[in-house]
Order: sequence, then C-alpha cells, then structure tokens
Amino acid sequence: MKTDIEARSEWHPSDPRGWTLDGFEAASAGTQRQQGRSRAEKKAHRNLRVTRRYGASPARVFDAWLDPAVARQWLFATALRPLAQVEIDAKVGGSFCFMDRQEAADITRYTGEYLEIAPPRRLVFTLSMAKDVETRVTVEIAPLAKGCRLTVLHENVPRDHADHMNGRWTGILFGLGATLESASTLFNDDQE
Repeated sequence: MKTDIEARSEWHPSDPRGWTLDGFEAASAGTQRQQGRSRAEKKAHRNLRVTRRYGASPARVFDAWLDPAVARQWLFATALRPLAQVEIDAKVGGSFCFMDRQEAADITRYTGEYLEIAPPRRLVFTLSMAKDVETRVTVEIAPLAKGCRLTVLHENVPRDHADHMNGRWTGILFGLGATLESASTLFNDDQE
C-alpha cells in the first residue's frame, strides 16, 4: 500500500520571532459570545480535560504540535491509519489541515485555526471534524523537575461525541509520548 504524504509548514521551532498574541483578543470575544448561550444549548455540549506527563522538555513537547514532520506521526494519526496529508501554518490566524484516509473514498479531515501560540507553554486552536461543528482546544504545558505535564482542554464537544473524543485524546497523547521517545532524531538536540 502506497500513501502519498504532503507536509508543509512555515514553522521554525527554534525561531521565536513573529509570535504574537493578536489573535487572542478575537478568541476572547468568541468565548464571550459562547457564554451567552441558553442553558439547553450548553447542556448539549461538554468540555473534556485530558492530562499526561512526559519526560521531554516543554519546548520539545510544544514543537511536536507545530512541526509537520513530527505532528504527522501522532496528531490525529494511529498506527493503522497514517495521515495522508498534513498542512500547518503555525502562526496566530494560521490554519492547519490533517487528513487521514481509511479507504480510498473514506477521508477524515481535521481543520482549524490557531488562536494563540505562546511557546513553550500554551497553544489554543479551533478544531472542526464535521460541518457546522467547531470546537476549541487549549494545550497547556507546565514544566516539571523532569519533563513536563501537558493538559488538553477541549471545549464545546457535542455531548453525543464526548466519550469518543475523550478516548481519542487519550490515544493521541499516548501517541505523542511514543513519538517523543522513538523519534528523538526529528528534534533539534539543543532544545532540551
């Protein structure tokens, strides 16, 4: 089986120039609009929180989210379903697109926009997997004496998909750990 893989990005992990939080104000305005929803609408959605510890530095874990060569190994991918396409425009207001191909006609797209990028501690983005369903994901990375603790907060998940998404995030973060352990050559050693 041959899989065509495309990976593009302007991301330069060791180059902090150009990072701004300009998009965060727009994200805050969106959150304020969400707070005005009716109670019935809020009950139809859930917020998920998944936490995991890693032996890698916060910078290395953060970079794994934005480097397409690394992200394609674990983010939305599984051992049985590698990603067919990865596009990452890692800047506030930039977008991403991950596509996996289960069968020739069965394609799943994960798309979103980066709202906040604050290396190496915080990443916020929208996430859409289906038409008319946009959620928000916040990734927080806290340093520990050895390694770091990563917390994913996934907001506005439709209640009927919440259990599946909780399990999916658990699997995704397990994949990140396996990638960090096995793919050390994908990272610059000077980041640790």
